[in-house]
Amino acid sequence: MNFSSKLLENAVNEVSQLPGIGKRTALRLVLHLLKQPTTHTHQLSTALTSLVDNIKLCKKCHNISDVDVCEICANPSRNTEIICVVEDVRDVMAIENTSQFKGLYHVLGGKISPIEGIGPHNLSIESLVEKVKSGTIKEIIFALSSTIEGDTTNFYIFKQLEKFEIKTSTIARGIAVGDELEYADEITLGRSIIHRIPFEKSF
Repeated sequence: MNFSSKLLENAVNEVSQLPGIGKRTALRLVLHLLKQPTTHTHQLSTALTSLVDNIKLCKKCHNISDVDVCEICANPSRNTEIICVVEDVRDVMAIENTSQFKGLYHVLGGKISPIEGIGPHNLSIESLVEKVKSGTIKEIIFALSSTIEGDTTNFYIFKQLEKFEIKTSTIARGIAVGDELEYADEITLGRSIIHRIPFEKSF
């Protein structure tokens, strides 16, 4: 792809590094931005810079937050005895949209995947075990996607928690095997949370 401007080429190269964005799509997006009022593009760049510089991870659940403790963990009306274990912030958003879950979350930051070099030590599993050790948690709900990596991660955490007297459950398989939670419709996902099953019966 030949560019008439080095500035244009640099911008296209950066945008094309985003997931699912090829060079042609990146070029279309950059040209679109050039056609917009300068203030709009500056607002976008300012928002992205502010995001990178100021975003935090909740000290309690590891969810993305503007402050040290996210709004969900800080909400006194949430049930602190139930924790839903998810992969990332997209799953928190998907479950919250169902309005069917009133407990807290624990964001792992990924799934165990030896092929990608991601092991248990790369995820926030240890802090989850520490929460259970405190004795205040009564149930852990596994809500990872039903993929090999998701099932492997669920089972690994289950074995870590097996010695504690705690209920472990998993969302019902209204979610098709191989599907990611963020793409499930709200009704199906909500029913999967409500009709969760004991984890040991899921394998």
